[in-house]
Amino acid sequence: MQLQHFFAEHPKAAIAFSGGVDSAYLLYAALQSGAEVCAYYVKSAFQPGFELQDAKRLTQQLGAPLRILPVDILMNQTVCSNPANRCYFCKKEIFTAIADAAKQDGFSLLLDGTNASDDALDRPGMRALQELSVRSPLRECGLTKQHIRELSRQAGLFTWNKPAYACLATRIPTGTEITAQKLAVTQTAEDFLSRLGFSDFRVRLLGEDAKLQVRAEQLPLLLTHREEIVAKLKSLYAHVLLDLEVRV
Repeated sequence: MQLQHFFAEHPKAAIAFSGGVDSAYLLYAALQSGAEVCAYYVKSAFQPGFELQDAKRLTQQLGAPLRILPVDILMNQTVCSNPANRCYFCKKEIFTAIADAAKQDGFSLLLDGTNASDDALDRPGMRALQELSVRSPLRECGLTKQHIRELSRQAGLFTWNKPAYACLATRIPTGTEITAQKLAVTQTAEDFLSRLGFSDFRVRLLGEDAKLQVRAEQLPLLLTHREEIVAKLKSLYAHVLLDLEVRV
């Protein structure tokens, strides 16, 4: 099946929208197919500010309606306890909120940007999507991440080469309680590194320490700014560590 065929069969749908590569292309394809859609962005403590800005920018570029839904995910004690299947409980709450809002707006079908490269066996959150009857057209049509990036580039979407981004909660080890303070510290640290020119990196919590994961080609940049980075991050963490396995 091709996307235009999917939207010919489903011409009205709500789209769970993150501002990332996949949901951006899904929204674009839906509009190109003439479908009636609305993008729903969940604003929570798990999402950094730049994601919302990207979501606004992309929907403005496409002329698509955007509805922003505040969700206080930290009120969910199961999520905050950070079990191994945290993503299941988090996705269940977030997509339930989107489904409820979409239903109020007259949408009975909810879509998300899961693609054919995503490993269902390694993503507890996918079970929540199945339970809520969320459809994933990119996955159903066999579109891989690489293919989506190329199609996005051809479409002129600024998200085409945007690095993959996992929510701030993934920086906190499984079994370690998630708190607003830990999330805020993580975002402060990552915002700082972004301003120095880093991309596609992580600042992970390891006890009371920060563990930096950067791409190999950005190690020289890290060494150039080593003193600045250590000074800033030691105001937030006990020690600053570098993961020499680097990100790939």
